[in-house]
Amino acid sequence: MKVTKYIYLSFALLTATSCGNDWLDLEPSTSVETETSINVLSDIEFTLNGIYSIMKHPYAYSGRLVYYGDVTGDDMQAVSSTKRTGNYYRFNFTKDSGPSTHWSYPYSIIQSCNLILNNVDKISVASGEEAYRDDLKGQALAIRGMALFDLTRIYGYPYLKDGGTSLGVPIVKTTSTIDSKPARNTVAECYAEIISDLESSTQLLSGKFNKGKFNRWAAMTLLSRVYLYKGDNENALKMAEEAIKGAEKNKFALWSNEEYPTAWGNDASASKPGEVLFEMVNLTTDSPGKESMGYLSSYNGYDDLCVTVSFYHLLKQDPKDVRLKLLSFDKTYYAYVNKYQPQEGENIADANIPLIRLSEAYLNAAEAAVKEGDNATAVKYLNPIVQRANPANSVEDKVLTLDDVLNERRKELVGEGHRMYDLMRNGLPVKRVNETDKAISKTKHNTAYMEYDWNFFRIVLPIPKAEIDTNPNIQQNPGYVE
Repeated sequence: MKVTKYIYLSFALLTATSCGNDWLDLEPSTSVETETSINVLSDIEFTLNGIYSIMKHPYAYSGRLVYYGDVTGDDMQAVSSTKRTGNYYRFNFTKDSGPSTHWSYPYSIIQSCNLILNNVDKISVASGEEAYRDDLKGQALAIRGMALFDLTRIYGYPYLKDGGTSLGVPIVKTTSTIDSKPARNTVAECYAEIISDLESSTQLLSGKFNKGKFNRWAAMTLLSRVYLYKGDNENALKMAEEAIKGAEKNKFALWSNEEYPTAWGNDASASKPGEVLFEMVNLTTDSPGKESMGYLSSYNGYDDLCVTVSFYHLLKQDPKDVRLKLLSFDKTYYAYVNKYQPQEGENIADANIPLIRLSEAYLNAAEAAVKEGDNATAVKYLNPIVQRANPANSVEDKVLTLDDVLNERRKELVGEGHRMYDLMRNGLPVKRVNETDKAISKTKHNTAYMEYDWNFFRIVLPIPKAEIDTNPNIQQNPGYVE
């Protein structure tokens, strides 16, 4: 892997604006060198803060790593082919033009986590500071697991497609140098490493509210998601249930029907944390700017991605579904998902980016229970989501199917980066349907790829050209070789 002699890249990445491979050769003015950077626990916290800053970049978890999973699906699309999301929506990448940032930002995050994890146990800890150290280590493990998971699902085929035998990405656990040239591990090997990191993190993390940072319940919810992707439904259910129980014991709670339309802009606190378990907290002084989800998904911003007409019709099947109130309309042209609402005193470019919500834990539990044939448990966890959307509805007397859960999942998690992955990991096709509606009269599909499944080679991105050119041990993804 082509990396600089500096591992800690957050400040350089925060100031980088190029979409190319410049990050590989940056010499940041503020950096932490591998041999001497971690001496006391405050160094760990400083480095973690830098990692969270990398994550907040619009090319990472305030933007691209989120919308990629939506505009490649059937519920959202690019407003036009010239928009920032257009190439993703149209699968318009070749082996020479694949985006580098989906590779570079997660690996920069992993490298900084490695710096922490390779040094934290060497630090002498005063009596009474053990829990503090464990929480910091747990955060680094959870973040590393999350970054490797996203790399694996972006560049590797779904686990259940072939049991994880196809190639994923390189597993990097040391502080790499410019001479490091690792080969790709299999998807199965990547999942084993992801699960190991996340399982370890859940044993170390605090369960207390920690604004903008990983806590135990966020890590457990993410781990339940990973288990679902792997097809381990027993553990997915177990972990989701533990996350729900622990989170709610610590005051996290599903938003009510009345709260839902505007709760996204609330400034969460320890006394009222709401249902967001982990989010990117953006400030006017530390903002991802106009390339963030808030600005991209607003008609007052770059109006880059909108909902499809077919998804709008799905939501309209129940006119009293509260989630309809999250749609904002640009005249009669397009409908946008208004989840990225700014906190008081901020603007849409600075809006926080929810990444893991308690709602997902409920949906993960319901999906795993359906797959385990446990209808009572599936109903127990799906019904609160259904009734929150419209208190007059219920699934209490229904035998639930996977389609029931996935339809509720798509309505609840639209705009949060899940849809294409949810279909692919279940071996289901994406079907983009052209429908019309006078409320969003200009919304129509503009892509040659209207239906595809996990055999479509473009559901994974090509390994960036710079990595292929400099690392002879890296193999390109099938379909992108010629």
